[in-house]
Amino acid sequence: MDLLDLTGRGALVTGAGQVGRVIATTLAAHGASPVVVVDIAGPVGEELAADLRAAGTEAMCVTADITDPDGIAILSEAVGRLRQPIQILVNNAGLPPGFMGGSASRLRPFAETEPDEWEPMIQLNLYGVLRVTRALLPSMIESEWGRVITIVSDAGRTGDPNVAIYAAAKAGAAGFMRSLASEIGKYHLTANSISLGTLWRPEDDSAPSPEYLQRMARHYPAGRPGYPQDVANLVLYLASDAAEWITGQVYPLNGGYSFAL
Repeated sequence: MDLLDLTGRGALVTGAGQVGRVIATTLAAHGASPVVVVDIAGPVGEELAADLRAAGTEAMCVTADITDPDGIAILSEAVGRLRQPIQILVNNAGLPPGFMGGSASRLRPFAETEPDEWEPMIQLNLYGVLRVTRALLPSMIESEWGRVITIVSDAGRTGDPNVAIYAAAKAGAAGFMRSLASEIGKYHLTANSISLGTLWRPEDDSAPSPEYLQRMARHYPAGRPGYPQDVANLVLYLASDAAEWITGQVYPLNGGYSFAL
């Protein structure tokens, strides 16, 4: 019996960038179908969905802004047309630090930020998680099997300087998942978070040099930074029957950069 076999389980992944792409592809490779990818950038999501279909997985892209009620309505309507219910939700979409106000900016202390800059960071990293989870949860409860997995950050788990709003939003998402786990366990649903350290995305045009990576790796007991596949591997485990007794947890995924009890 393969406990990592997701055959018969529909999955939805928000965010179709590099991490979302690898997560969706990994879930599909282990039998998840249909796989729905949700992204505000339609071409990115459509390309991923097309690649999944070419590999033999039923897949669909939903172009929607998950911070907007209208976007959630579009998502709900699209998911409602599926023959197979969504039982695996991966809240992966997020706005990274350094994008205060929705555009790239330097990291800076909280005292130097303005309230109108906070909203985009909170809307996507926290409210987006709440909205998508709320939209999909009733059908998971009805099917009496489900996995809710949210990607958070070590910035919110341990506290990092100059990213206070990002840290607050990610910590809020992790707290939401813990409370959710206590509510939905009776329906055979689990809720867990994955707390990320620094990831290197090899296809990123701004990827650091090998020399920089070597210097950075000295800070990691594991000897290297993380990769999107590392995230996908843990998502796969938490989405599977192998993790049916794990819920309400925050899993640090950081190569040992920071530890947790």
